[in-house]
Amino acid sequence: MQLHWRKPAPQKLDYELLGLTISVGAGLALAAWLAAQMPTPRCTFRSLTGLPCITCGATRAAIQFFHGHFGASLSYNPLAFLAFCGLIVFDLYALVVVMCRAPRLRVENFSQAEKFAARSIAIAFMAANWLYLLTLGRV
Repeated sequence: MQLHWRKPAPQKLDYELLGLTISVGAGLALAAWLAAQMPTPRCTFRSLTGLPCITCGATRAAIQFFHGHFGASLSYNPLAFLAFCGLIVFDLYALVVVMCRAPRLRVENFSQAEKFAARSIAIAFMAANWLYLLTLGRV
């Protein structure tokens, strides 16, 4: 794996701007949805099985997170909480590099072992999150 800082090339897709636009747009859409008091989505998996799915509680975790109630957010869905924290870090990074026209961080040349390790870690996080939801979650 190699990390590189590169200036954005002209006529190339600006991933930071795209990611920032999508996440801010999704956040505004969620805020508008909740402000209009629209119903939140129901979990089909839970309706059919009675068990929480891996993302159960993510909507409530998002609401608590953006109200600043981080402990409650973490208790509803730990994986969603970590994703929101990562999204905030990415958005701050993207805002800085887009506004300053700074070089962009690129991660390249993953070996097969690194790809396997990344997939294994992701699967382990999802399994641990689901186990938490099945046993201790407030879902």
